Amino acid sequence: MNLNKAKAYCRTLPGATEDIKWESNLVFSVGEKMFAVTSADGSERGISFKVDDDRFLELTDRPGIIPAPYLARAKWVYIENPKAVSDAEVQQLLKRSHELVFAKLTKKLQREIQGS
Repeated sequence: MNLNKAKAYCRTLPGATEDIKWESNLVFSVGEKMFAVTSADGSERGISFKVDDDRFLELTDRPGIIPAPYLARAKWVYIENPKAVSDAEVQQLLKRSHELVFAKLTKKLQREIQGS
């Protein structure tokens, strides 16, 4: 996984915004709800994001992927080793994270984001 490509992909998702939270974390959100978090200063090479409940254990059983600190109870994972996933797989996982968070938004906000 190339972290710069992952961040660039997050920016292309519908309604995605980014900002700095907690002093040094780059947070990607949709409707002001987080769907991915990474280091803003490049001090870390990994990225955290939400996954489906049934994929959480499957992913965290893989080497290089751990439950995300502070967010594991909400079924977030952290890719600590960039070699643990391919660019294509991380894009699929980030897209799914975005979809999971988007689905929890109000219908009104979903329509605003979709532009309809």
